[in-house]
Amino acid sequence: MALTTDVKAELVSIRNAPPTVRVAEVTAVLRFAGGLHSIANRVAVEAEVDAELLARRVARDLAELFGVRPEIAQIQGASGTDGARYAVRVIGAGETLARQTGLLDQRRRPVRGLPNRLTTGSREELAGLWRGAFLAAGALSEPGRSAVLEVACPSSEAAMALVGAAHRLGIAAKAREVRGLPRVVVREGEAIRALLTVMGAVRTAAAWEEMRQRREVRAGVNRLVNFDDANLRRSAQAAVAACARVERALEILGDDVPDHLRTAGELRLAHRDASLDELGHHADPPMTKDAVAGRIRRLLAMADKRAQAEGIPGTESAVPAGIDV
Repeated sequence: MALTTDVKAELVSIRNAPPTVRVAEVTAVLRFAGGLHSIANRVAVEAEVDAELLARRVARDLAELFGVRPEIAQIQGASGTDGARYAVRVIGAGETLARQTGLLDQRRRPVRGLPNRLTTGSREELAGLWRGAFLAAGALSEPGRSAVLEVACPSSEAAMALVGAAHRLGIAAKAREVRGLPRVVVREGEAIRALLTVMGAVRTAAAWEEMRQRREVRAGVNRLVNFDDANLRRSAQAAVAACARVERALEILGDDVPDHLRTAGELRLAHRDASLDELGHHADPPMTKDAVAGRIRRLLAMADKRAQAEGIPGTESAVPAGIDV
């Protein structure tokens, strides 16, 4: 919620945009934050927003761009716990405004998507369109595996139009339904940063990207630590299993163990945590790790063959429960 508030606060402070960009933005606010209503057989245009500053911005743009005088009313949120919300209404000149913004077509039918002239406009106008949609119904989550920038849409047609505008800006966005309500979502981290920048939330984009990189570094460190821990656990378990089998092998064979195999086995037991390479260095004379491994392997095979012939438990029976052989 804090990130969403930061983005909207930065977007609403943007000034001196060209008139066509302001038209795209305020039209998107009207489309995504409200729409058209019929009051006393007259078309009324209304937008319900979550900040007084945004409501005043919309009212100012409507007055300066279209010459209408909206009224601003404070209302309660739908759930009763959302805090104050603000409705910007145009009743007297509502139908004229709806035609001028493209929310009504020439046959007085409401446009279900977005006016075509806006979704095919310049890059600046497309950015203004997205800015208005986000101000009206957008949300941004923190970076992470479930990071998302999304806009709740009044219709599936509006969602597809917003997706098309994003693609024209070179940003991958998708339309989807969440609990039956259409939304446009942007999930890839780089795309979220790019869209924030395009909309004009440059400071928030930089802060979001820094947070994302910091979390990725932390996640990478955690993965390495977990990987090292897993390797250490596997090495420790392998050493325990190897020593238990060697002890059992020497017990089974008794005095019948060839000297060179007994030496390798005793070397394993004397240096329980050492690697095969380290065992080779401890030998006198030194041996390669392959030579050590080969002798220990032959010792275990000889003991298991004797155990099978005598019908007694082999070397694997000595390995503690829960440790893989």
